[in-house]
Amino acid sequence: MDRQTQLAREHRERQQQRDKNTGRGGTSKRNTIIGAGVGVVVVVGGIVAATTLMGGKDDAKTGAAATSTPSASVSASGGASAPAALPSTTADPAAGTCSYRKDDTGAPAKKVGMPPSKPDLKAKTMTIVTNQGTIVIQLATAQAPCTVNSFEFLAKKNFFDNTRCHRLATPETTGLGMLQCGDPLAKGDGKTKDDGSGGPGYLFDDENLGGIGLGRGTVAMSQASEDANSNGSQFWISFSDENTQLAASGAAFTPFGVVVKGMDVIDKIAKGGIIPFNGDPMADVRGEGSNAPKLPVIIKDMKISR
Repeated sequence: MDRQTQLAREHRERQQQRDKNTGRGGTSKRNTIIGAGVGVVVVVGGIVAATTLMGGKDDAKTGAAATSTPSASVSASGGASAPAALPSTTADPAAGTCSYRKDDTGAPAKKVGMPPSKPDLKAKTMTIVTNQGTIVIQLATAQAPCTVNSFEFLAKKNFFDNTRCHRLATPETTGLGMLQCGDPLAKGDGKTKDDGSGGPGYLFDDENLGGIGLGRGTVAMSQASEDANSNGSQFWISFSDENTQLAASGAAFTPFGVVVKGMDVIDKIAKGGIIPFNGDPMADVRGEGSNAPKLPVIIKDMKISR
């Protein structure tokens, strides 16, 4: 059995076991939370102790290796100091290729095909135009080439256009501060149970684990904490240094960039507050649904620039 098939099978078996344990079917959400004051990672389907999840990729496959682990710093103007946040690499990304596999977990999907196996190593920035303002992200292309390659592919397919950022996690309710986006089917209304379970119909492995701190200004992939190497299209933007707890827990969340413009937009959304899931903000912590941003966040366009 090849590694891709084995990973897909193990992911499916974990999902089936979670459904059995919780007594409910359906697909898992990619919400990840550390409960304030209790030191656990909360995922849909249950509360589990934070454990180390390794990415399982070697340098030859990812074509990248971080040599330092600085955190994203944020200037007074609201942007992240990207040059200081992105680690250097001694690997040759041009020698690597990317592997994407079919998502056979039954998760709802907007399928637009598979990204090319050869990553574009010249991608520099990702610009997200939303109804609340524009956010510009400096990409860690050398450290997370396959992640950036996936976003470039999806952006060219207009995958993210008119999608809603469905979840706002705040330190007061979840112990973390992040805006989560990228579910192409999400309603973002604080009522829809399936928000956070959608993707592009394919999965890919983790990259750059530990390569960039997960504090304020960091942009990282979303996946359930126990499901390493199951990245899709969902991502989160950090607006709080509380998120450094995730790195300390050893959970696998691929950081692939830092915000260089638009942190004021994220702060505005965060200050706008949440729509508690079905009126109960702790439902998010219990894994029953997603607290949505009270200020609706609609991605109008996403572009990758070289």
